[in-house]
Amino acid sequence: MEYLEQLNQEQRKAVEHVDGPLMVIAGAGSGKTRVLTYRIAHLINMGVDPFSILALTFTNKAAREMKERISKIIGDKEAANIWMGTFHSVFARILRMEADRINYPRNFTIYDTQDSRSVIKDVIKSMNLDDKVYKPATVYGRISAAKNNLIGPAEYRANTEVMSEDHQAGRPKMADIYAAYAERCYRAGAMDFDDLLYKTNVLMRDHPDILHRYQHKFQFILVDEYQDTNFAQYLIIKQLGAVHHNVCVVGDDAQSIYSFRGADIGNILNFKRDYPDFAMYKLEQNYRSTKVIVNAANSVIEKNKNQIKKTVWTDNDQGDVISVHRSMSDGDEGRFVAERIFETRNNLQVENKEFAILYRTNSQSRSFEESLRKLNIPYRIYGGLSFYQRKEIKDLLAYYRLTANHADDEALKRVVNYPARGIGKTTMERLTIAASNHKVPIWKVIQNPHEYPSEINGATQGKLRNFATMIESFAAQIETKSAFDLGQHIADSTGLMRELYSDKTPEGVARYENIQELLNGMKEFSDQTDPTDPDAIRTMADFLVDVALLTDADKQDDDDNKVNMMTIHASKGLEFDYVFVVGLEENLFPSQLALNSRDELEEERRLFYVALTRARKQATLTYAITRYRWGQLSQCEESRFIEEIDPRYVHLAAVSARRPEPFGGGNFASARQRFYKPMPSNTQGKTRVSQTNTSSEPIDTEGIVPGAEVEHARFGKGKVLKLEGDAPNIKAIVFFPKAGQKQLLLKFAKLKVL
Repeated sequence: MEYLEQLNQEQRKAVEHVDGPLMVIAGAGSGKTRVLTYRIAHLINMGVDPFSILALTFTNKAAREMKERISKIIGDKEAANIWMGTFHSVFARILRMEADRINYPRNFTIYDTQDSRSVIKDVIKSMNLDDKVYKPATVYGRISAAKNNLIGPAEYRANTEVMSEDHQAGRPKMADIYAAYAERCYRAGAMDFDDLLYKTNVLMRDHPDILHRYQHKFQFILVDEYQDTNFAQYLIIKQLGAVHHNVCVVGDDAQSIYSFRGADIGNILNFKRDYPDFAMYKLEQNYRSTKVIVNAANSVIEKNKNQIKKTVWTDNDQGDVISVHRSMSDGDEGRFVAERIFETRNNLQVENKEFAILYRTNSQSRSFEESLRKLNIPYRIYGGLSFYQRKEIKDLLAYYRLTANHADDEALKRVVNYPARGIGKTTMERLTIAASNHKVPIWKVIQNPHEYPSEINGATQGKLRNFATMIESFAAQIETKSAFDLGQHIADSTGLMRELYSDKTPEGVARYENIQELLNGMKEFSDQTDPTDPDAIRTMADFLVDVALLTDADKQDDDDNKVNMMTIHASKGLEFDYVFVVGLEENLFPSQLALNSRDELEEERRLFYVALTRARKQATLTYAITRYRWGQLSQCEESRFIEEIDPRYVHLAAVSARRPEPFGGGNFASARQRFYKPMPSNTQGKTRVSQTNTSSEPIDTEGIVPGAEVEHARFGKGKVLKLEGDAPNIKAIVFFPKAGQKQLLLKFAKLKVL
């Protein structure tokens, strides 16, 4: 068991704890993934059957990484037998196996958010309600919250408190919409994401024999990121672990930041209430960040009252103090961050992907995007339009979904006349009304038009019949062909590939290439074998489940060398060498919407803690004195979180502002005098202060010529080989005996001529 030697003392205790409930409090960067993976491997080495282990994560990526690490210790075959995946993927698997018990088809469709909102929009329209009052996104959020609290349509209507809230909000028909939405999903043989947890609870509640079977099947349950679980997830775990009590949860209450999604920090804080005989181990050694970053983050989070006390520490270097930068405007803030990235990247030869810009809301990205583009710095935004949300991808996937589940109305409406086959809007409206009146899927009306009168003429009925025959021919091959072979056949036979290929515009070419990329992914998926059944074909139905359960984190390209921009919520679980936490102003961060109670403010503080602890080497905090919000120029004050950092670990840098325009550009000099009051620098140990040259004075480059001997603060002594470019962006190619050849921008490099 050599793997145990790779663990520190607390990690090893957690791994070797076999029987009984266990809670592992894992501080930021403390190696929780290693503890989870090694604990699973250790259980199997101790003789536990892999089939009896259930491991739940929040992203497929995390599950894959854990399984790969376990495979290296115990082998691929044993690792493949573990029930491991996201909550949604694992319980979707169980629901497919038990679908008939809740009257669903095994190949039920999984609706994404866009699909769900589309159905809700149709429901609102059919009920003649105002979609400005009953906004589909708002209604969807309300229904989602209800399901996460295990409140179905009937319970919703019976709950006087919930109904009263809807009446006060001016939306008294919410219960009717919820009931109609649930009926539409059921009729279409579809579940939304929340249903995967809600229906699992219903399955276990209404069928004790199934609950009994899985309670005895899963002898050991392990849950990652337990602080992010909602009530539906909590109850599933509690029920499944009720027999053996071998429930191991890993998490960090200080990183509980998803209450808006239904996550309940009480689940981790009250673990001892459910399991009084539990053991607890605290992973407090941080392997990620410098001492300054760790200590600064500790000094902030200790202000929270609602927490499990721990002291995170590190043996890493002391590192730079945290630079706090005040800008005159949000535009200046964007320019400062872009220039600092440009400077650091060139002086220290850092790759773009090691930088992250973290903000409280997506709307803050604009000024940073503009500034990065002006300096030709490539960037990517997490949470943008994902590959699987592009129109051409959704179109082809709709054909696949309809092939697997003919009752999927959303898929049918999307592709019935794409490419064009003479089935117009009026026809679809008549079909939809007929289906709604008889409470059947649209497919039933197309198949049997005489049973469901819809006033559709004979010619159009023929076109619908041809369409249905085509889909049925695809369905006949779903069990015998691989996902790729059938997927390629559908793309060709429907005319979709031909339609896209004929469009030679740049956008058309890009859409065609995206379809090819989807098919490449299907080929890769189909070529993977199941270790437990090497001869099994990976079918279209299998592929659709895999795609439907992808999370945002799974869709990112890890090899893309670009500056990362994202909300702090999206950054959780990630880490970067250089992190900029921007927009640190009162009413922005902390959010104005989170100042109504101590619990809300404490979650905002946890969010700031998460932002700081994403940084490995250096963290920079920025805020603006003025910012445009809702079209108005507003005065801003710095966030309370800046003041909460122990002053030993921060330094207030200079104010940055655009130089005044010659004609009426504004008097920034007087603004500086009015707003800028530098904080004293109080450093400790090896702490270094990061200064920024924000003046417009020219940099002295006299004597820096080809052949000159120079010295750089980091790379040491070197020789200038040549100069490139024009002032003020002259670059020097310098050879350093210790560091090799480097390209440095003179205005930032601070080279000393020897």
